[in-house]
Amino acid sequence: MYQAKIYITLRKSVLDPQGAVVTKSLHATGYENVPAVRVGRYLVVDIDVADQTSAEAQAHDMCQKLLANPVIEDYTLEITEV
Repeated sequence: MYQAKIYITLRKSVLDPQGAVVTKSLHATGYENVPAVRVGRYLVVDIDVADQTSAEAQAHDMCQKLLANPVIEDYTLEITEV
């Protein structure tokens, strides 16, 4: 069994209004040294396959087909055996 840790964020070229609000709020509470915040999603997906290569291939396929919007989002993933 393997576990995919998937991080999905908006592409740098896409405006992140939620990140802008968090940045503004941090500045209002005294954290002026934070130039920008990007907000994203974190998913943990268990995959029951025999090897890490298959788990990684399935995780990429899931991201491309369902979990991430390839037009406006990027993703990275880590695969670990559990």
